[in-house]
Amino acid sequence: MTTHTTTPSARGLLPLPERTARLLTAAGALATAATTGLAWTWSSDFPGDLTYYFSPAGLQVVTLAGGLLTLLFALAALGVRGLQWLTPAGRTAPTLLAALATFAATWFTLLAIAVQLGGLINLEPGGALAAVTSLLTLAGALALPPDRAADRPPSGPWQRFTATLTAGPLRRPTRALPSWAEILIIAAAFAAGLLAFTYGIDTDDGAPFVGYLIFMALAVPALHRAGLIARLTALTHTHRTVALGAAFLAAACFPFTQDTDQYTIIGANILIFATVALGLNVVVGLAGLLDLGYVAFLGVGAYAAALVSGSPESAFGLHFPFWAALLTGAAASLVFGVLIGAPTLRLRGDYLAIVTLGFGEIFRIAMLNLNGTTGPDITNGAMGIPNIPNLEIFGFNFGEPHVLLGIPLATYGNYYLLMILVTAFVVLVFRRAAASRIGRAWIAIREDETAAIAMGINSFRLRLLAFALGAALAGLAGTVHAHVVTTATPEQFQFAGPQPPNSAFLLAAVILGGMGTLSGPLVGAALLFLIPAKLDFIQDYQLLLFGIALVLLMRFRPEGLIPDRRKQLEFHETGQLDVPDQRLPDADATLGATQAKA
Repeated sequence: MTTHTTTPSARGLLPLPERTARLLTAAGALATAATTGLAWTWSSDFPGDLTYYFSPAGLQVVTLAGGLLTLLFALAALGVRGLQWLTPAGRTAPTLLAALATFAATWFTLLAIAVQLGGLINLEPGGALAAVTSLLTLAGALALPPDRAADRPPSGPWQRFTATLTAGPLRRPTRALPSWAEILIIAAAFAAGLLAFTYGIDTDDGAPFVGYLIFMALAVPALHRAGLIARLTALTHTHRTVALGAAFLAAACFPFTQDTDQYTIIGANILIFATVALGLNVVVGLAGLLDLGYVAFLGVGAYAAALVSGSPESAFGLHFPFWAALLTGAAASLVFGVLIGAPTLRLRGDYLAIVTLGFGEIFRIAMLNLNGTTGPDITNGAMGIPNIPNLEIFGFNFGEPHVLLGIPLATYGNYYLLMILVTAFVVLVFRRAAASRIGRAWIAIREDETAAIAMGINSFRLRLLAFALGAALAGLAGTVHAHVVTTATPEQFQFAGPQPPNSAFLLAAVILGGMGTLSGPLVGAALLFLIPAKLDFIQDYQLLLFGIALVLLMRFRPEGLIPDRRKQLEFHETGQLDVPDQRLPDADATLGATQAKA
């Protein structure tokens, strides 16, 4: 059994012996999980209906998950056999974060009940007991000593709290697992991710979803501090192909968990948004080109597909099969990417950003003016091209519900599965491009274009190639986007607006998730689309909150949520020199050594 040592001077925020604090944390977590079997309120008016006994519902499920997670971390810290693998990077930080997540979700739920139903009188004894037990759990966790002793003793309560949240170094596994066991762990992890995402997207809008977000915002860092995410990342790197297959299989299972299109359409739009963000990641993340008008390429693909997909409002009157419309949208965006990039990519930095921003606005205004009055009658102006028919591939009509393997699949579930295939193709292109010689040249240009040119890299040609590839991928997603929303209008493709996709949100998704990574833009796009879609009550303040979130992100995690190693070293002090210390030898010492040899 692995033993952990702590410095005698290290202590937590509350004056309790370490073992007493760990026992209190474990007992409180168990009691908190048990309270979810009691009724928290007598009224069924609160979303989730928390009036049942022995049947957790709504946000009680979140408290139950938090209590069990805290209990597992606490038992692992107590040395229970078989649970040591849960804390390979530290015992205190994950326990404290899990206890804090449970406390925050529980107390938020109880306060929401009091506010919505009109006072604390609406709480049942089970709710009051949950408040007490979660508070005791947090008190025990706050008394735990930090995993890593600081160079200087913390001077105040806040310094001691932040020191407690610092995890220790990641321990190596005591023994290697067989390949089949590692693959099973990867599959279980993605299944758990699907379960967590499905629960979150199925929660009621408003207070239940806010409580879910609060819990996840603290539970995920708890898993990170424990070292579990690092271990899973290492496994996915070892079995990269299996991990990608498991991820797409788990994502493909989502529409089969839904009975209606209410949330399936959100999932389909998330995939469209994520695919476009991944294409922008080629331009911004790999090649380092700041493109502020990228949504225009999505619009080019959408309009090209709308004109040739059989819409009665189309000026061309064409009805291509889907594969031909898909190629038409991608090719149109590719051509526009080359035409715009060829004269402008010799610019750098802010000048390039201004030109691309102008291109995005020019595209939107051009689509408005091609209305038969101020220009040729091609796009119907502000009315756009409506009534785009549903796709039909090999007799499979995407506009009708179907039954697959005995499970009903709603209408937008069809488009969701189609976008899974499109996203898989874009991921394959991104992976192959990033790992190729061209991808390494893009990274060299991004890091130092002058040095790259000096090494013989044709900067202009490779920048144009990145611009064209990103445009083509956006056009590919735009084709499906036009069929999902069944219309293409200029107002859908703005620089900034309350609803994605737009250029500002796309760029923010890449920065939020992590530039140059594969999974970063996918996670960033999912968060930026899902949160506004579920929190309708913040529509009037959405852009304000969005700006505040970006400022906080740039302050505390400028490398993004899922950064690569290079960005972490760039934005954070690591205590190591960028260049080894290669001082010249001391002249006197050299002279002395020469005389000794003589």
